[in-house]
Amino acid sequence: MTGTNPLNGKVVLVTGASSGIGEATVREFARAGAWVILTARREERLRALADRLRAESPQSESLVVRADLTVPSELDTLASQSLAWRGRVDVLVNNAGFGRLRWLEELDPQADVIAQVSLDLVAPTLLTRALLPAMMHQGSGSIINVASVAALIAAPTYTVYSAAKYGLRGMSEALRREVRPFGITVSLLCPGPVATEFGQHVKRDARTALAVADRMRLPVEYVAQRIVRLATHPRRMVVIPWYMGWLAFINAHAAGLADALIDRYYVARLRRPVRPPRRA
Repeated sequence: MTGTNPLNGKVVLVTGASSGIGEATVREFARAGAWVILTARREERLRALADRLRAESPQSESLVVRADLTVPSELDTLASQSLAWRGRVDVLVNNAGFGRLRWLEELDPQADVIAQVSLDLVAPTLLTRALLPAMMHQGSGSIINVASVAALIAAPTYTVYSAAKYGLRGMSEALRREVRPFGITVSLLCPGPVATEFGQHVKRDARTALAVADRMRLPVEYVAQRIVRLATHPRRMVVIPWYMGWLAFINAHAAGLADALIDRYYVARLRRPVRPPRRA
């Protein structure tokens, strides 16, 4: 019954739904009875997921919209089709993102720098902007931005990724204060390392491998459950696992100590080659 389940019949849009956190989040919302909109670039994966949802959660309905969120026209189409499907969007989960972890001078300006900022920061900002008028008109809505601990602690090789996630954190804070009078909530989720394709790709480059054992990576199902909970119990910011919050506190209030810890336990593992200065 609707009275016992606040998500039953709610319309939820999840970006980056073809794998990882996005896929797990879609399945959690569907189990809760929500109607889910799946979007990503890999349409065949979205279609396969929609088929599984019909078998796993027959009480839910789904809509597949293939979109590249870095293309403004496709982003606008996603917003219009989402609103046309059921006349509203109750929950927006800005999850899509990627990272290229390299020394800044090694990053490609277009493929690594501009592309990262476009997907990790510009796209969620523009998609939120496109859906806000409808949420304001209906007097309700939940916006959940999936960031990273990199939005709180900027480590070496995370230069651009952290810049984008710090930006998403700032956008979330400002927007939360803007839309609160309209009954709209904004939550920021900052997970630590997660067992997703992102972590697998990072792990393949030994120079930038995270000093985190596989057993310490968060399961995507756990992250998805926290996202779904934020839709009904919004909070300004949630950091998981809990101890990452303490590391962020040290980084903010004892930067010298944070630098020393990163130098000792992180930078040393990266083994960055030091080139001798050129002689005059």
